[in-house]
Amino acid sequence: MKSLDQTQKFFQCSNPKCALRIPSGRTLPTGQLKCPRCKSPLLPVPTSEEVLTALNGSSQRKSSAFHIEALLDNIRSTFNVGAMFRTADGAGIAQLYLTGLTPLPGNPRISKTALGAEFAVPWEYAPNGLQLAESLKSDGKILWALETTSSAVSLFEIQSLPQSQPLVLVTGNEVSGIDPEILALCDQTIFIPMSGYKQSLNVAVAFGIAVYHLTFALPSHLTDTPMRSKIQPR
Repeated sequence: MKSLDQTQKFFQCSNPKCALRIPSGRTLPTGQLKCPRCKSPLLPVPTSEEVLTALNGSSQRKSSAFHIEALLDNIRSTFNVGAMFRTADGAGIAQLYLTGLTPLPGNPRISKTALGAEFAVPWEYAPNGLQLAESLKSDGKILWALETTSSAVSLFEIQSLPQSQPLVLVTGNEVSGIDPEILALCDQTIFIPMSGYKQSLNVAVAFGIAVYHLTFALPSHLTDTPMRSKIQPR
């Protein structure tokens, strides 16, 4: 048996109908990044050492002051999804829900920005974001939407965090925003204040700001007290 440092690199075809999994070396000529069967892009498979490192890292991740998950509904950009996986890993997000047209791990463009975080963060996919949101609500989870609306509360004016129930942060499509029916289900809507000409941030950037503020910037002793609502102009 080969030791970890002698383990050969493996690749898997990105086409799920093919899914050819082969080693590099003589089987795969150096520089060849296409499947020899169907010519689809090949994805690098983590080595044994990388898998163990990811598993150990995820099991040793610092737990947040409270349980937080995230729902990514119809995020169209693979690079944004990859960046959000990496942010989720760093912030200790417990679970990602990918819905609608959101691309899934296994896409090589996600790997470019996730850099392995897609193997460390638990995730699941559902084609219908509204149905999933309804299911999460029925399970007793609190949904907060990250969206600019007339009744949204500034992220930096939040006075309390859910302590007894898991919080799910919902983000939506880069152009259309959050599905209106999902937005209506959310218990709270929060926004990030803007001072410039543009009135919105890249969704992956906004997601990063929000989850890091929620998980690290706010005191861990906050309890379930009423949140002060403030109407903001569009």
